[in-house]
Amino acid sequence: MTEGTPTTSERPLRISVIGTNYLGANTAAGMAEFGFDVIGVEIDEHRLKLLNDGKAPLYEPGLDPLLKQHTDSGRLRFTDDYRQVADWADVHFICVGTPQQESSDAADLAQINSVVDMLAPLLTQPCLVVGRSTVPVGTSKLVEKRFHTEAPAGESIEIAWQPEFLREAHGVDDTLHPDRLVFGVQSEAAEATLRQVFASPIDEGSPVVICNLPTAELVKGGANAFLATKISFINALAEMCDATGADVTLLADALGHDKRIGRGMLNAGPGYGGGCLPKDLRAFMARAGELGVEEVITLLREVDDINQHRRARVVNVTHELLGAEWVGRNVTVLGAAFKAGTDDVRDSPALDVAGRIQLHGATVTVFDPEAMENARRVRPTLRYASSAAEACEGAHLVLHLTEWPEFRELDPAALRGAVTNPVIVDARLSLDAQKWRDAGWIYRAPGRP
Repeated sequence: MTEGTPTTSERPLRISVIGTNYLGANTAAGMAEFGFDVIGVEIDEHRLKLLNDGKAPLYEPGLDPLLKQHTDSGRLRFTDDYRQVADWADVHFICVGTPQQESSDAADLAQINSVVDMLAPLLTQPCLVVGRSTVPVGTSKLVEKRFHTEAPAGESIEIAWQPEFLREAHGVDDTLHPDRLVFGVQSEAAEATLRQVFASPIDEGSPVVICNLPTAELVKGGANAFLATKISFINALAEMCDATGADVTLLADALGHDKRIGRGMLNAGPGYGGGCLPKDLRAFMARAGELGVEEVITLLREVDDINQHRRARVVNVTHELLGAEWVGRNVTVLGAAFKAGTDDVRDSPALDVAGRIQLHGATVTVFDPEAMENARRVRPTLRYASSAAEACEGAHLVLHLTEWPEFRELDPAALRGAVTNPVIVDARLSLDAQKWRDAGWIYRAPGRP
């Protein structure tokens, strides 16, 4: 510490959050809510301006008011200058993205490496660097080696890993009230610092798991791989239900009463998507391949294949109901986000299905309450409507592909007059089948009789 600067024992910890998209914005706002002074580092000029105005760079319920509260109070601010946080912060959280590489299934660690490039040469004082990004096992040790080699503070910089478990549309609550905290640490001092940072949720009863670095790195990838397996498992059973006349929703209810299984994430549908689960699963497989663990690859490849098949299944059902001719048919797609409560369209089953149907020659019109702008960027050739009712005008078939609450509240009797053919495919299995049938619609849901 420079002369006259208080030590951390004399003042509250100061925290930097590097990378402020979904994970980082929630983390920065959450740390400020916990009572710490926080500086977020964001190099994107547009995103930086939004954040300093107290606005999230993406749709996430509850995040805007939390950001606004703490940017207005001065407890939270954002910068594009690493020099402002290097020796100011006691704890640096790395929250940058680790997308899938364009040329392989492996994780792209370019943003992680960029953080080290920018931060390490500026660190002259001891500090704790905490990774929250989802990374292949073994990454933390590579990061540690670089900090120890490239930072003036050298080996006085300690590395920890603290994986996040934020669910899109629930990010604020999951940040403030996590269902568990995993601290991958190498010393009692690092553990004590993380316990100080997360004292609020710990006091509320959030369980804490203390482990080494590789265990912490494996937790997030392992959790996502398990959830993907659970989703693909119930979707495989949905195929059995279609073949036998069984009802996959009631089957899932019955299975869910088994405490060893549980009902969560046991919903059949068009498969998982988003910016985390698919790429994390594939990165997990890629790392397993590097380590020679073939059994993991065999299992998870089948999980991924089932997920892709579910999208094709929705297209096949659409074809069955439309008949042989696609050209000249109008198909409405309700939903563009990969799930409700977010504007995230990365690897969205809804947009994937919409694109496949368009390639067959049908005219596809999409509506989503929050994801329209992002959808237009990804699929500019689709048609977009300003409301669900407008999207349904002249439709020969309606596809329900994202489970927004407002779609469950649609009046099928009112929509009956807008469509050309009253046919709906409820790929999310969340609409009231009887209500739609009573209104004169042909209702179809893969996995339900």
